[in-house]
Amino acid sequence: MAGYVSGAGSAGAGPRVVAVANQKGGVGKTTTAINLGTALAAVGERVLVLDLDPQGNASTGLGIDIEQRFKTSFDVLTGSATILDTILKTAVPNLFVVPANSDLVGIDAVLSADQNKPFKLRDAITAMIGQQRTREPDTHFTYVLIDCPPSLNLLTLNSMSAADAVIVPVQCEFFALEGISQLKDSIEQIRATLNPRLEIQGVVLTMHDARLSLSREVAENVRAFFGSKVYETVIPRNTRIAEAPSHGKPILLYDYDCVGSQAYIRLASEIMERERRYKAA
Repeated sequence: MAGYVSGAGSAGAGPRVVAVANQKGGVGKTTTAINLGTALAAVGERVLVLDLDPQGNASTGLGIDIEQRFKTSFDVLTGSATILDTILKTAVPNLFVVPANSDLVGIDAVLSADQNKPFKLRDAITAMIGQQRTREPDTHFTYVLIDCPPSLNLLTLNSMSAADAVIVPVQCEFFALEGISQLKDSIEQIRATLNPRLEIQGVVLTMHDARLSLSREVAENVRAFFGSKVYETVIPRNTRIAEAPSHGKPILLYDYDCVGSQAYIRLASEIMERERRYKAA
């Protein structure tokens, strides 16, 4: 392939759009989105994190106070603002965010009669790509990472309809595989009906404790289920990762040298290598 073709349906090269999704909460989804975005930005990618969770945790974790969220992803989905209208800078060079707040809780009611409701985000990203073509190339985003809510609802449907690929964080705990097969089925259904480009880019094992046999067993089960889709990099259970969001910082800024930071750097490298193979195919 000569370049990316965005799942948002752009006619030309655009950003690689990746949804970070798992219908189960507490699996490290938001942590993965913001720290992967930070790692990609650190190696020169221009990254937009699009917060699509009503809890707004990705926004908080990137240092965006609730008072700063004048325009949010809710405004993007309802058509009252463009993505470029809502973008905020973060403390990380080359990393930007479209924030979210609790307004997203009411999105189903607002869009209930809209026949185009699964494609609101896709259309917004397409419009953003069109707007960016009139600007200098070094202002174009190369990645859009969508932080999805922990459910298979209209917000997640919009994310997957807009995305090229999905990254699935899976916590190394007893119920890790619960619902994963349903998520995989949902992705296949969306591929068949709404977005034929959609693929599982990879599965990342999170909160892994090498001292526990349970963590090792879960990792083996996930690898048996997803095969080569599972990244070699495993994100360890790490206190510093848990602390970082309360300081409004990605772990790479909060404690660069901790094992959690180094794991996300390795994960970003592994993801970029898969992307290089994808582009070369």
